[in-house]
Amino acid sequence: MKLREIEASEITSCLAEMCMQANFEMGEDVEHALRQGLEDEVSPLGRDALGVLIENARLSRAERTPLCQDCGVAVVFIEAGQDVHVINGSITEAVTIGVRQGYEQGYLRKSMVRKPVGERVNTNDNTPPVLHFEIVPGGKLKIIFMPKGGGAENMSRVVMHKPGDSLDDIVETVVDTVRNAGGAPCPPLVIGLGLGGTFEKAAIMAKKALARPLDRPNPDPVMNELENEVLEKVNMLGIGPLGMGGRITALRVHASSYACHMASLPLAINLQCHSARHLEVEI
Repeated sequence: MKLREIEASEITSCLAEMCMQANFEMGEDVEHALRQGLEDEVSPLGRDALGVLIENARLSRAERTPLCQDCGVAVVFIEAGQDVHVINGSITEAVTIGVRQGYEQGYLRKSMVRKPVGERVNTNDNTPPVLHFEIVPGGKLKIIFMPKGGGAENMSRVVMHKPGDSLDDIVETVVDTVRNAGGAPCPPLVIGLGLGGTFEKAAIMAKKALARPLDRPNPDPVMNELENEVLEKVNMLGIGPLGMGGRITALRVHASSYACHMASLPLAINLQCHSARHLEVEI
């Protein structure tokens, strides 16, 4: 079978536009969830906060200004069809250049520092991106882009549960994580959960779960039950929108699972702020 060729420059152009669109335009799924939260919220302060977030989304879209001053780490998931061949450049280079162009052209805040310790010097172009690759069947290339802010990311956790722990134990760990985070991750949240695999697999699953549209239910009945139970209990904490108090501490919980070693049960909890920015494009 003949390989399908994709120009590296096409990936670059796509990423540059995604960087700007994701930061300027709140997704319809997220805005709908915020509006639903406004209807369900009983706290006056919580309702006021949700109203401000919805108005902020309107202004950002109209004026092409960032939804949040933290334009995030450029997290990119690439699902590359095995019948795809990228020509005139590598995928990694194409994505990196696209991120650089998008953050410069959109006047988006650059947040990446070159080294985590020692000389924490800003790279001044928001690169390098954080890339995750997966080879899949077919002749298409799917790009998922997620600008991930530092505030919510800093409140995330990976916990190595005992293999005999129950779903109730897992739910309590997630609820405890949100309780301890309080208003720091800028709720209402989207909570990504990765269950199983290994330490790093769970974390990647939790991050990618945040890219699932908020109006798409989980096809796994066990994970769907877990999502609903966590959401109900998190929204009983009283943290509320922006930590102002109220019912709507989280908009959704998205969980993914994977087989794991019989002696372990990894759980990753990745929190996402109310500005749950994500875009998906297929080339």
